[in-house]
Amino acid sequence: MGIKVLSFELIGFLAVALFAIAILFSSIGHGGASGYIAIFAILGLEPEFIRPIALILNVVVAGLGTYKFAKAGYINWKAAAILIGVSAPLSFLGGTIHLPPEIYRPILGSLLLFSALYLIWKNIYEPKLLSNEALKIPLIGSLSAGGTIGFLSGLTGIGGGVLLSPVLILFNWANVRQTAGLAVCFVLANSIAGLAGNLVTMNGLPAFAGVWAFAVLLGALVGTKVGLKIAPIRILVWLLAFVVFIAAVKFLIL
Repeated sequence: MGIKVLSFELIGFLAVALFAIAILFSSIGHGGASGYIAIFAILGLEPEFIRPIALILNVVVAGLGTYKFAKAGYINWKAAAILIGVSAPLSFLGGTIHLPPEIYRPILGSLLLFSALYLIWKNIYEPKLLSNEALKIPLIGSLSAGGTIGFLSGLTGIGGGVLLSPVLILFNWANVRQTAGLAVCFVLANSIAGLAGNLVTMNGLPAFAGVWAFAVLLGALVGTKVGLKIAPIRILVWLLAFVVFIAAVKFLIL
């Protein structure tokens, strides 16, 4: 479906859906790109528009999230600087690359599938992961994880939070709150870099992208408060994982 011919009703529906997705993803320190891409994919929007718009929405949500998590003291800027320093240039590079659909779709589908499985895993095991241990990310780990995830972020339009977070937790490099703080500033930096790379080869974006940006900003205002003060709404995270999984199947099979 061409994004420039969307009806007002569908634009409004997407604004509401993106608002809800922003609440959920911002509550765990993510920008929400995999959720936005999932909705766009299910509705059949053209891939060349999905990537830059998802990155724009990511910048809005992650920008607010970075401010909120930094204010709460959950961002270790030294660790963030190392991760971002290597990932942002590669994210820009990935954003300049336009893959043919037969390559882009399976790559994005695989990352969406990973995102869905991560959300399920997080929903089941997060209560067991709460701790106050300090960050202990090795330099080599920062460089390899940051570089790889940054490149994939720019290449596909996924900000990288759903890829970085499980790496930090599974390797025991950070606790849950620290992971959320690192992920959100990582997403912000890589989304900006990836978007810049995309815009180098694009002629512009539809005007109503601003409506969606405002919707996710409102969602992020709610979600960051939930993430810092309460806990993610578990049943809705299950629903979100299901939606992302359906989009992954669409990219991988259909």
